[in-house]
Amino acid sequence: MNRRPSIKRFPRQLLSLLSDLIRPNLSAFLGEGHLRAWAMALVVGLVAACASIAFRLAINAVQLPWLGTMSERVVSATHGVPWPVILVAPAIGGLAVGLLLFLVPGRRAGGPADVIEAQAFGADRLRLRGSILGAAAAALTLGSGGSAGREGPVIHLGATLAASLARWGKLSDRDGRTLIGAGVAAAIAASFNAPIAGALFALEVVFRRISAAALPSIVIASAAGAIVGRIVFGEFPAFAIPEHRIASTWEFPAFVALGGVAAAVAVFFQLAVMGTDWVFRTLMIPIWLKPALGGLCVGALAIIFPEVLGVGYETIEAALTQDLPLGLLASLVVAKTAATALTLGSRLAGGVFSPALYLGAMAGAAFGLMAASLAPELASSRAVYTILGMGAVAGAVLGAPISTTVMVFELTGGYAMSIALLLTVSIASTLSRALLGRSYFFLQLASRGLYPDEGAHRRVGRRLTIGNLVRPLERGELAAAAGDCTLTTDDSMETALRAFDACGLERLPVADAQDHARVVGMLEQAEALKAFNAALINAVAEEQR
Repeated sequence: MNRRPSIKRFPRQLLSLLSDLIRPNLSAFLGEGHLRAWAMALVVGLVAACASIAFRLAINAVQLPWLGTMSERVVSATHGVPWPVILVAPAIGGLAVGLLLFLVPGRRAGGPADVIEAQAFGADRLRLRGSILGAAAAALTLGSGGSAGREGPVIHLGATLAASLARWGKLSDRDGRTLIGAGVAAAIAASFNAPIAGALFALEVVFRRISAAALPSIVIASAAGAIVGRIVFGEFPAFAIPEHRIASTWEFPAFVALGGVAAAVAVFFQLAVMGTDWVFRTLMIPIWLKPALGGLCVGALAIIFPEVLGVGYETIEAALTQDLPLGLLASLVVAKTAATALTLGSRLAGGVFSPALYLGAMAGAAFGLMAASLAPELASSRAVYTILGMGAVAGAVLGAPISTTVMVFELTGGYAMSIALLLTVSIASTLSRALLGRSYFFLQLASRGLYPDEGAHRRVGRRLTIGNLVRPLERGELAAAAGDCTLTTDDSMETALRAFDACGLERLPVADAQDHARVVGMLEQAEALKAFNAALINAVAEEQR
């Protein structure tokens, strides 16, 4: 006679089944160190937020002696300032920056391009001393009226603090790179009250992919940064905008056209900055005088257009809320481009996000005026076109259409135009990339001979060196240098593999990096390929996490 299983045994069997299912997964999860990484991300978020707040307050403190205010309403403050002060204030700030740059590695302040470089080629490139000095140079630049943004120095500072904490905590390379992304997200969230955009920017620009493993740490840091920032600066959007809505679906062709205009403005801006940088590099004057000369030129321009001074948020808000004339809007596109190009090209410190927002606001407002004159019954308010222009130019310059779209939402509080904003941002970003090939940050890296956007195989080939793969010469074995077929101990794997292919040999002599006539060993092609393939597999596996 078959006995039916006792009902009392079901809970015990169910618990046993759940235990067998959950225990190995939980053990694997805990073994991967996620809890420690999240705790470190929280610390990074708090530290980066405090650094961002300190940087913002430092800018305000620098402008107090000559403007008499610590607010960001720079244009209003200049109305009571004599024109000679406006002329010389950026030059004095530039002189201070020029002297400070002697202490900064590379004689320039860091920015997002350096963070992308560190993410691709090694976090040891981010050093705390240089980042703090670079942030001080940026505070002097912006506080004295230099025309740039505060996001670049803030991103670099947040990333460097994260890299320093990763080294202190002896984290793995993978966790260290995640922590750098967390520092970037927290810095943006605290500085701009934009936690969602901060997280997306770290993934889209720094990681250049959506990483499921990195996402929790980045979100934790971004949330912590936003909370600290809101405690200090309040929970309000950066810009107060009037009520706005899209008047008609027939306007979407106009939004497409605005995307094209924004792309032209973005390309003009990037070429102006890079061209001015080249001009200042060719000037035969001491390097410490170049920022002072750039500041003097910005001051001269500000006598006519004080709107170009500083970050420019007051003028952006004026474009959103006031009826600025078409002539002034068009003039400010040219004047702000010139002022920012002079600022960044002369090695004054700062970022490009705020100037890109500014140019987009002026171009969008001007476009809205012209659209309204052609079809007044169909045109939306000027605020609609201003917001769309802001997102389109900034997205094209940064090469980050998704995070830029969200950041504009968070900065303005305007979520009613999502389709139109995504459309204009996508068109502007695509056209800008079609003309220049890369976004601004990757153009900066390309000018240094670095191409982190070329794929894992190129990054691994350039980052991996052959020094530890060299087989020492055996007793009695002789090897002589063989011209182009001789490697050195400092050569990259990419150089070695090309040499094997060009020489048609299976082993190559390797000379001392300091004395090319002294051969120290041999490199086997099979060993080189084995090491390259192993590193490439690891790199691709990390990208898929």
